Amino acid sequence: MTTTTTGPGPRLEEITPANFEAATGIRVRPDQEFAVSPVVKSLAEAYVHPGTAWPRLIVDEDRPVGFLMAFFDIDWNLDGTVVRSGLWRLNIAADQQGRGYGRFAVESVAAEIRRRGGKELYVTWHEGPGGPAGFYAGLGFRPNGELSEGETVGVLELP
Repeated sequence: MTTTTTGPGPRLEEITPANFEAATGIRVRPDQEFAVSPVVKSLAEAYVHPGTAWPRLIVDEDRPVGFLMAFFDIDWNLDGTVVRSGLWRLNIAADQQGRGYGRFAVESVAAEIRRRGGKELYVTWHEGPGGPAGFYAGLGFRPNGELSEGETVGVLELP
């Protein structure tokens, strides 16, 4: 099993047969379900977008605490004019929220984008009560004025 380790604390693991059930068992709070797809849907999308999707289980010690899926070098406008990388999905388990795992996930994706030579991290979110706009704003994301499938597009400049 391949892991990304940053010392003690949370780490990322590739999704494998050994941790598939743990990954698909991640559930956000019921009031957040409108804002993010279930992990099983994300894994199905990863399957049909190989090389673009980067799904990872977030583990702390031996506990699965969340799931993320990044995307790399997608043709944003489907015409070859804009290529972007970013965070596609972020699911932090309902009982694990508020412990820094979301920040860890975003920082991990940012590090991978930098490693691949990228300078910006994109994310989309649903607006409204219970949505993640405040979380992303607190990490430095700024709306860029675009919508993607009805969601706000935010960008974080990577130094």
